[in-house]
Amino acid sequence: MGTEAADDRGDGGAQLAARNQDGIARARRRGRSIAVSGANTFLGRNLVGLLAEDERVSRIVVVDIRKPETLGPKTSFYEVDLTQPGVESRLAEILLAEAVDIFVHLAFLESPTQATAWGHELESVGTMHVLHACHKRKLAKLVVASSSLVYGAHPDNPNFLSENRPLRGLRGAHFVADKIDVEDQVRKFAEQHPGCGVTVLRLAPVLGPSVRNFVTRWLSRGLVPTVLGYDPLVQFVHEVDALSALKLATLADSSGVFNIASDGVLPISTVIKLLGRVAVPLPYGILRRASALLWVAQLSEAPPPFAAFMRYLCVADRSRAQEELGFRPTFTTRDAVLDLGGALRLRQAKLLGGAS
Repeated sequence: MGTEAADDRGDGGAQLAARNQDGIARARRRGRSIAVSGANTFLGRNLVGLLAEDERVSRIVVVDIRKPETLGPKTSFYEVDLTQPGVESRLAEILLAEAVDIFVHLAFLESPTQATAWGHELESVGTMHVLHACHKRKLAKLVVASSSLVYGAHPDNPNFLSENRPLRGLRGAHFVADKIDVEDQVRKFAEQHPGCGVTVLRLAPVLGPSVRNFVTRWLSRGLVPTVLGYDPLVQFVHEVDALSALKLATLADSSGVFNIASDGVLPISTVIKLLGRVAVPLPYGILRRASALLWVAQLSEAPPPFAAFMRYLCVADRSRAQEELGFRPTFTTRDAVLDLGGALRLRQAKLLGGAS
């Protein structure tokens, strides 16, 4: 099933069924068969590479709307659009034919989008299709990437938010609301399928020299807008640690909901100084109005509700991930900021290409 399976985008149901029996037997003999959705995201692309190097993994099944640039001998690709009606049947056939034991669901937006209806279709409806397909396959494990943003930034937030805190999100922030809806679906799936180990990782904003998302773009500005009179503590997770946590969650026996973040927190003002940028404090009302205009003009990284993260705490407690999952970050929040700063300086000097 090696490299020839990499071109299976045209496989029909009959071909998938024909491969089913020997696929299951082979996967059981050779090791874990893992499916990854969203393999063209930063996390998905790099996780596939890490899993391909692990001898415990015999098979990696990539499902996405386009084929990744590189596929190893362990990896097969299926063209699957999670926003299409009826895709769950196609996905269930693939999981069965490839004898998938573990599904890693990463088909999520890395930044807010003006196309909110499409974003909802991809994340909320797409997750529904994934969960229905997983129900038919009866997986051993499901891993889903979420975000610590689901807690929301609120004036009464404690210093550190544990996993049992309510997911209050942000009013008017579709990007966050869809992730809360995904978590709600996954929680119900876990309750209905006690035989499947379900793990949700609430990742702090990912920073590093390679990742590109709305936070890195905001911090890459020469003049960084902030809220006048506010300087909340923030936390990040280094891209290397985010990938390490995903791989650990995929192959470990632990299940549950885990906050994933680097050690340490920093005031926003310190983050901006470490990056060699200049903060531009604006009154909250003016910043919101300016953000609304810039968002409509597609000149802003995030819609107006995200200004709340520049006013109030949204810092996650990662102790459960250390105690139950065994996750220990290699990089601190400060390290993640400095690594991003180094990459920004290299790009300004034309010594490093743009981030993916």
